[in-house]
Amino acid sequence: MSHAIAFKSFSLKSMLTALVIGAGSLMTSVTPAPAAEQAPVKSGHVEAGGLSYYYEVRGSGEPLLLLHGGLGSIDMFQPVMPAFTAHRQIIAVDLQGHGRTPLGKRPIDYKAMGDDMAAILAKLGYGQVDVFGYSMGGGVAFRLAAQHPDKVRRLVMVSTGFAQDGFYPEMLPMQAQVGAGMAEMMKGTPMYQSYVKIAPDPSEFPRLLDAMGTLMRQPYDWSADVAKLTMPVMLVYGDSDMFRPEHMVKFYQLLGGGLRDAGWQREHMARNRLAILPGLTHYDIFLSPQLTNAALPFLDGKSETANWSDQAGK
Repeated sequence: MSHAIAFKSFSLKSMLTALVIGAGSLMTSVTPAPAAEQAPVKSGHVEAGGLSYYYEVRGSGEPLLLLHGGLGSIDMFQPVMPAFTAHRQIIAVDLQGHGRTPLGKRPIDYKAMGDDMAAILAKLGYGQVDVFGYSMGGGVAFRLAAQHPDKVRRLVMVSTGFAQDGFYPEMLPMQAQVGAGMAEMMKGTPMYQSYVKIAPDPSEFPRLLDAMGTLMRQPYDWSADVAKLTMPVMLVYGDSDMFRPEHMVKFYQLLGGGLRDAGWQREHMARNRLAILPGLTHYDIFLSPQLTNAALPFLDGKSETANWSDQAGK
């Protein structure tokens, strides 16, 4: 899920693309949210799993845990944050080794971070929350929901797969070569520049790349755990995502969707949802208003779709 010269078979651009992150590659070209929207109402660090996680709480309303992509941070959601905070209380967390959260000595591991998110929610006084995770954050959201289903009311996973074979095959060898040797070549990228601005120890960047490479080289298949997602789930992808369309559909089918016609009165409508958004890639979907427009009604438990029979009677 969830990027030197030694890697002669791939260009720098290809290697950066290999990261399953969307990590702020467009953050420098978007208009920042107004300052009033940027200021958290509460922030700090909380210990979980031997790590000191940085978190921010923004807005007011029903709580929503927001989890960013790899080599990103809370800040990558800045352009769309006003849409979330308009009527939601956002609990945003910088994941292990990212943003303002130190890397620590522990390997980066999805299952461990899933447990960490449950511990963070408990320490911050939250019982059950909605969860929105993008890319690497989607993987963490999956593990949180599968391992602690009582903590998650509704779940949105964006550009997230359930198994390693969900990626296009050409992505795998590029992901396998991510490591510290790329650090020097990445110093001119927005990913590195955003990292060094807020990281507690910017010199840790090569070690973060090693940790991310180790994570991406580990085969995984969580298909058996999809059944543990007992809450309503929405999957969201770009139509030009790094995941194969077949994998998107299979994930939806494992969730009980896409198995039969819904019926003209929606009597066989699946509970879970799949959205494939046009004109979006893995690397820009997190910036798109299309994403929040699709996800927020689901998180609110609302549908704006009229029933044909109701319309006919008017």
